[in-house]
Amino acid sequence: MSVSRAVGAQIPSLRRFARALTGSQKSGDAYVTETLESLVADPSLIPSEAVAKAALYRLFLTMWNSVEVNQEASPATLTGFDRNLQTISPAPRQAFLLTALEGFSLEDAAQIMLISEKECRRLIEQAGREIAEQAVSDVLIIEDEPLIALEVAEIARSMGHTVRRVARTRREAIDAVSNHRPQLVLADIQLADGSSGMDAVQEILQSVDVPVVFITAHPERLLTGEKPEPTYLVEKPFRPETIKAMISQALFFHAPRP
Repeated sequence: MSVSRAVGAQIPSLRRFARALTGSQKSGDAYVTETLESLVADPSLIPSEAVAKAALYRLFLTMWNSVEVNQEASPATLTGFDRNLQTISPAPRQAFLLTALEGFSLEDAAQIMLISEKECRRLIEQAGREIAEQAVSDVLIIEDEPLIALEVAEIARSMGHTVRRVARTRREAIDAVSNHRPQLVLADIQLADGSSGMDAVQEILQSVDVPVVFITAHPERLLTGEKPEPTYLVEKPFRPETIKAMISQALFFHAPRP
């Protein structure tokens, strides 16, 4: 595989990371575009396919950190769901997302951030303490596989959230929302009766303004390059830390519709 193909294979993951870091599809994709333009101008920035992923993320963070406003957390006066992940200091936020969301080892995350492993571990611990202080909510799970639904529910409850309902079909999901308005939806895209979790979510969002995390074995069906795309996406098989990270990000980043 050439360097260009190795980089291309990482673009969907980088876009996910960028959106989580910025809290915006538009802003995240803009930084990814800037990163790729820099790489086109100087291909030597990624010397080999063996280090393509880490080098690509390092280049992206170089672009991100070069913008002064990105070095500041949001004002401490924000409250409720406005107190989102952006209130966490930039360096802890980056370390947390690199490891919990993108699956980099502590060693790789430290190398990407150009810091020591000890400092990276400290930043992750700091991020965890700040995230734990954020809001908890009522959750609707849309998932047709009982064991996966049980695991996702246990993860949500371990964070202090309340799971109000587990829906196995589109109809069950719609009925659940009509009975109790959730503050977060965790959804698969392929459901028990052949119905679509994506269709269920789109119908739910017509009446309820709620953040959604998609948990799927088929991320390519959602990350197509066409708009709108989900900002919060977890690929099966997943790690509990990834689910926790996405739940926090979805709640903290979500901006209610005006």
